[in-house]
Amino acid sequence: MSCGRVILCLLLPPLAVLDQRCGSVVLVTILTLMGWVPGAIAALVICSRSRR
Repeated sequence: MSCGRVILCLLLPPLAVLDQRCGSVVLVTILTLMGWVPGAIAALVICSRSRR
């Protein structure tokens, strides 16, 4: 995962997972609305798993 992608996951989690499945975007958006930290963690996990 690139450094730019990590920064995007931390700053704007839903935007970082737009190239993933629709369910991932919805999940990260809901978690981000509940709190920034859960959304950022979910975005980091989804982005790191998809790039392997």
